[in-house]
Amino acid sequence: MARYTGPKARVNRRLSMLVYESAGAARALERRDTPPGMHPRGRRTSNYGTALTEKQKIKHYYGLGERQLRRYFVAATSAKGNTAQNLLLMCERRLDNVVRRAGFTKTRPQARQGIVHGHFRVNGVKVTKPGYILRAGDVVELRGRENLKNLYRGVIANNPPQSLDWLTFDSEGLQATLLSQPTATDISLPVDANVVVEFLSR
Repeated sequence: MARYTGPKARVNRRLSMLVYESAGAARALERRDTPPGMHPRGRRTSNYGTALTEKQKIKHYYGLGERQLRRYFVAATSAKGNTAQNLLLMCERRLDNVVRRAGFTKTRPQARQGIVHGHFRVNGVKVTKPGYILRAGDVVELRGRENLKNLYRGVIANNPPQSLDWLTFDSEGLQATLLSQPTATDISLPVDANVVVEFLSR
């Protein structure tokens, strides 16, 4: 799951939501919003199946592997507050998610690719790990290469940055600043994380 290379349209249809935002996957979900396979509408889902589906939403949406998700779960359990919210808020502060939500890229896989290729710096230091967890006050900026600036300016022009209370974006300087920690209302993934926490607690 850290780098899913399978058919993204099938994942969107299986999970009944726009997990992968590429144009082809989005069109496939619009055309056929039923799960793939024979007789998809007649299937019954158990509690276990529902929990597994919710877990898969988190893994595909944020690009997590099973071990990475469980590490996040352990960290969320040891932190104060609601474990489910802690888990999702940790995912929201991932570098690839912040790059996507700031408007640098159209999709999270694009953000991951750019980070791995060394296009971004955090507080002036190049970071190549998409799972890097950001903190309040951190500044994410594009490297100073002119070809990269032209590339991302073109993306930003067709993908206006989201208006967020906890994250600001400077389209001229090509940098995003984490003003504060995101809250529960800032979580972008509609998922029942409490079911996932119960599933991982077994």
